[in-house]
Amino acid sequence: MSEPLKPILADLRAEIDRIDAEMHALLFERGRVIDRLIEIKTRQGGGSAFRPAREASMMRAIVKRHRGRLPVDTVESIWRVIISTFTYIQAPYSVHIDVSRGDAAIRDSARFHFGFTVPCVPHLGSGAVIGAVGASDGDLGMFALDGSPGAGAWWTQLVPSEAPKVIARLPFVERADHPAGMPVFVISKPLADGAARDVVLESVTLDRWRPDASDALRTVGAEVIGSAADGMGLSLLVARPGGIAADAVSAALRSAGGADVRGSEVGAHADRIDASALRERAI
Repeated sequence: MSEPLKPILADLRAEIDRIDAEMHALLFERGRVIDRLIEIKTRQGGGSAFRPAREASMMRAIVKRHRGRLPVDTVESIWRVIISTFTYIQAPYSVHIDVSRGDAAIRDSARFHFGFTVPCVPHLGSGAVIGAVGASDGDLGMFALDGSPGAGAWWTQLVPSEAPKVIARLPFVERADHPAGMPVFVISKPLADGAARDVVLESVTLDRWRPDASDALRTVGAEVIGSAADGMGLSLLVARPGGIAADAVSAALRSAGGADVRGSEVGAHADRIDASALRERAI
C-alpha cells in the first residue's frame, strides 16, 4: 500500500523551511564578514567598495556550477541584489539612469542588477548621467550602449583622467530571453583597483573613416561599437582585448590610412558569459 500523500508533502515542506532558514542564516554570516571588512577598510582609509573583476569571477563560478530547473537569470538576480546591497551597506551610493528612450527597460535593468535598496535616480540623457556621477562622492551610472538619442560622441566625456569611466557591461550573463536584456554600460569615478580588464574601451579620433579600417581593427581583435562626427573629424568608441598593446588600435587605424589618430582609454569591463545553452543542462 502506498504511503499517504499528506505526510510526504509535510516532510518536503519542512525540508524547504529548513533550507530557507539556513540560507537566511548564511546572509547573517555574510553580514558579519562585511562588518569586519568595513572596520578594516576604515582603518586603512576607505576606498571604493566596487570590485568589478571579483564580481565577474564570482558570477562565472555561479554559472559554471549551475544546474536544475531554476533559471540562471533568477540566480544571477539574487546574487546581484546580495552583492549590490552589501556594497551599499559598506558605502551608500545611488545608481543614475538615463530614461530618455523610455523608463521601463532601463529601470528593469537597474532593479535586476542593483535591487530596490539602492536608490535609483532618473536623468534625461547619458550626458546628464555622466555629469551626475562625476559630481557624486561614489555613485554609479547606467545607460544604453549607444548612449541616448542624439547623444553623439558621448564617450568623449569620459576622456579626462578625472572623468567617470566604464566599469561594466550588463547583463553579464547573456541569453536571448534575459528578463533585463538591454545591453547597458555602468560607469563610476575611476577605480584605483579591482577593475575588470578583459575588454578595454577607447575613444579614438581621426580625420575620417577608411574602407580598410574595419579589417585593420579585426587583425588586433578590436571592433567599433560607436561612431559620430566630432568637430572636423570622426570619433570612434572602440572595444579591444585587454591583453594587447595600448597603442594597437591607433596603429591599426594608421595602417589603414588614418591620419591624426589619437586614442584615450575610457573604461574597461569583463568578458560576458553566453548562457544560451544553459537550458540544455537543466534536468
